Amino acid sequence: MQSKVFKAKNNLDLSKPGFQWRNYIVYIAFVVIFIFFGITLQDYGFHTSNNLMNIVRSTTMITIMAAAMTFVMASGEIDLSVGSTAAFAALISALTMDAGFGVIGAFAAGVVAGVLIGAINGFLVTKVAIPSFLVTLGMMQLVRGVSMWMTDTKPVIIRNKTFISIFGSGNLGPIPSLLIWSVVILIIGHIVLKRMPFGRKILATGGNRLSAEYSGINTGRIKFTALLISGAAAGISGMLYSGMMQSARYSFGQGDELNAIAAVIIGGTSLFGGTGSIIGTVIGSLMIGTINNGLIIMGLQVSQQMIVSGAIIILAVAFGKKMR
Repeated sequence: MQSKVFKAKNNLDLSKPGFQWRNYIVYIAFVVIFIFFGITLQDYGFHTSNNLMNIVRSTTMITIMAAAMTFVMASGEIDLSVGSTAAFAALISALTMDAGFGVIGAFAAGVVAGVLIGAINGFLVTKVAIPSFLVTLGMMQLVRGVSMWMTDTKPVIIRNKTFISIFGSGNLGPIPSLLIWSVVILIIGHIVLKRMPFGRKILATGGNRLSAEYSGINTGRIKFTALLISGAAAGISGMLYSGMMQSARYSFGQGDELNAIAAVIIGGTSLFGGTGSIIGTVIGSLMIGTINNGLIIMGLQVSQQMIVSGAIIILAVAFGKKMR
């Protein structure tokens, strides 16, 4: 028995150097996919600055949700309610602005709405001990239903130009506001995950919860905070949706939870927790956005785009399992 254990450990140690390429596979894949579309669609304007900015704009909301999802999944949990939370926060923000509370009030209301949903998820997961998959799956349906009910499925039009500029179509000089949001979230997320104690506690909690608790980490609080961050990020994404579309709708964010999870796993975060990379997640999000953009330019039907997107998610989960 001891020889078998020693052999297994020895093989594990020897295998590490040969598999370091996996740490960079997302970057390699992104470059390959970008070059592929660049060559095949060079006559259709794929490389134009307008199209590249379209990719950034269309992926900003997924990028922000996926960055927060990285913390959740690195801690060993999952959040399927982010898409519904984004729609709910967008509606709350728009209704608050209609009530005369201005841009600041609308922003605060949207973030609070997201944080509230994240807090409920966190409480049920950490205090009631319900698996996060079940909690957030139920919350996804519940929040979507509330969003449909409170506006009778009707959109709420946004006319505040300041709000639209900050959260949607505005620019800071030549830089789109949506790009600024992505970069800010990228920087903050990377610093917190890799440079701050909270990030180390997230990875420790997801890597081995029992060992983390023995070392003095309150793993319940860490998981609760991660789900809180996810709710807040989804709330911000909802306002970005409404700013870009100049309206708030209950349908915002449908399917975003799957794209966010795929971006996180493609970016190198383990499906089982313990590892995470914000930069990898952002590249994963951009990869998905680039593929969707390229397929649209190619003229593929929606059904065909869904087939390809589904295949990407399956491959991402399979790859994440191998990484474990």
